[in-house]
Amino acid sequence: MTADLSSKTLTNLRQRLASLYFGHHTAAIRFQAALMVIDLAIIGFFLAGPYLRDRPTYLILDYGIAVWIALELIAQWSASPSTRRFLTKPMTWIDIFVLGTLLFPQWLFNFAFLRVARIWAVVQRPVFTLMLHRLGLREQVDVVTAFINLIVFLFLVTGFVYTFFFYAEDAGSGFIDALYFTVATVTTTGFGDITLPGTAGKLTSIVTMIIGISLFVRLAQAIVRPYKVSFPCPECGLQRHDADAVHCKACGHVLNIPDEGM
Repeated sequence: MTADLSSKTLTNLRQRLASLYFGHHTAAIRFQAALMVIDLAIIGFFLAGPYLRDRPTYLILDYGIAVWIALELIAQWSASPSTRRFLTKPMTWIDIFVLGTLLFPQWLFNFAFLRVARIWAVVQRPVFTLMLHRLGLREQVDVVTAFINLIVFLFLVTGFVYTFFFYAEDAGSGFIDALYFTVATVTTTGFGDITLPGTAGKLTSIVTMIIGISLFVRLAQAIVRPYKVSFPCPECGLQRHDADAVHCKACGHVLNIPDEGM
């Protein structure tokens, strides 16, 4: 009987967590908003890392964030419909790797720049899209997402360049130099006053330019292309349609896309 009671309690807890993580009711929105605020604070700490790394409280905050991420990973696993689905989410593996850099900073400090990828955790919160809708940015969701992807890439490359090429310099000027190089390279401005030495530096510049310009093009496309809604066609499964579409442009099936107020 005790085992049945424990199983029932665990099931109720998992259902409650799933409702909070993926629901759209008032309690879920407040819960997700609180998580988003914490995510932003953690990201701020990661970005300020180069300036805080020599302070005695840095490791304390580092391990405190590690505990939080570990607890959230457990909560997300409990809320997920299946372990397989949980493990197939890219954000799960990003959090696991970030957790490793927090728990073992002495061995994985070279990969600390990957921590900024947690910005994607903010975008994936259901409350993020809801917040954009309430701010009147329903038609700009793709634009905001593309912009955030570009920002994440900029800071990832900045972290990589700082870690492998400027880490020996002063924390402040080294990070600014890395950011300056990244922006100049991505925008193909190429002032040439800051360059990365050796073959590794050239390869880093090449990859940064190729991916960076692709993300710029993606952002431009999101800005100028017509607004589309996500509504799967019952017949062929096409996901994206014009907001006022009556027929699916792929198969011609009659659509019944709800109005924004519905």
